[in-house]
Amino acid sequence: MLIECNSALRSCALAASLLFSPLNSAVVRAESVLLTGATVHTVSGETISAGQVLIKDGKISAVGKTVSATGAKAVDLAGLHVYPGMIALNTDLGLVEIGAVRATRDQSEVGEFTPEVQSWLAVNPDSELLPVARANGVACFQPTPQGGVIAGQSALVALDGWTIEDMLVKPAIALHVYWPSAGLDVTPREQSRGRTRPLEEQDKERRARLKEIDDFFQEARAYAKAREAAKEGDNFLRVPSWEAMLPVLRGEVPITVHADDARQIRAAVSWAETNRFKIVLAEARDAWKVAGLLASNTVPVIYNHVFTQPPRDTENYDVQFAAPAALWKAGVKVAIGLSSYRASLAKNLPYEAAQAAAFGLPADEALKTITLYPAQIAGVAERLGSIETGKDATLVVTDGDILDIRSNVKRMWIAGREVSLDNRHTRLYEKYKSRPKSR
Repeated sequence: MLIECNSALRSCALAASLLFSPLNSAVVRAESVLLTGATVHTVSGETISAGQVLIKDGKISAVGKTVSATGAKAVDLAGLHVYPGMIALNTDLGLVEIGAVRATRDQSEVGEFTPEVQSWLAVNPDSELLPVARANGVACFQPTPQGGVIAGQSALVALDGWTIEDMLVKPAIALHVYWPSAGLDVTPREQSRGRTRPLEEQDKERRARLKEIDDFFQEARAYAKAREAAKEGDNFLRVPSWEAMLPVLRGEVPITVHADDARQIRAAVSWAETNRFKIVLAEARDAWKVAGLLASNTVPVIYNHVFTQPPRDTENYDVQFAAPAALWKAGVKVAIGLSSYRASLAKNLPYEAAQAAAFGLPADEALKTITLYPAQIAGVAERLGSIETGKDATLVVTDGDILDIRSNVKRMWIAGREVSLDNRHTRLYEKYKSRPKSR
């Protein structure tokens, strides 16, 4: 269950943040660093061979073939590659430690409509899975709430920091709506031993679920009007659920709709168009089937099914591999997410993009699906997603193409601070590689 920290715990966390993080960050970020000799993949522009990147005060101060960097500490990266840090959207990283242990799963809340839930407050900064993802180039992630119809709001969180306050990049980047299933169980009752309900009953329930969503948003609008009309001094009762909906209704927080089936997607897009909501489509298994609809309505997609098996025996084996390319050709902005809600596999993010590149998506677009496009969808493109002057110095250094499984991450900076790549995997490797061999 996602639980907001009580005031005492939050005060302690804030105190720890003030005590440790700024002190360490100030010492590290005060030093200017010049990265030289590496191939710089800016993502938003040209790739610079043997380029230079100047880091100053946690920001990218200059990028080019040669930059002026008087007094900066030079870091020779000859033969290596510099990329912007990757961004993993729509994941349970930080919310789940061991799937089989209930006490370590904190990704869902009780209730069907809980827009006030803030998933990032449940992130465990000491999770062993965070350094594992970081060691493979993932710099930021979106801990996504699950459960219910409206599961709550998510933020963008960096993979560095003592507390969640340190790690937070941007709060409330999306409200998550899980669209009701559009399918009906047509199994004959005699084959299901009477468990299959009549189709009319199933359809009635589905329509009722859709009406609940409409009713919820209408009630939220009514609350917003009443709150606006209330005069100063009125004893207006503020309700946390409706208060959380106010920035959504104002268009300040986009709505992420989780839907897989093409019928769900069509219904969600129609609902958003009718209500003039800005939405992002997540999961999106069948998005390739309605790519034109998504493109015409400017709906970006977080595609989470690159390595999902085809759901129908009539589809080709590579239908999910090629889906990002089909969406791209139609003009849909695509960010690639993980093919399962398994936090332990967040490190595989670049390989999901690489698979899409192997099945029709241009390599430069594949790189954008895990860097620039996620930053744009999360509303932080002015800070992250590419290597440009003025953006956060969140960079990954590799010994080869970041989309190549044979490449290794060698160094990493998050907001100008070089972070450790040590993690449970590397520690176990060092431990057991020296294990005495049996005679």
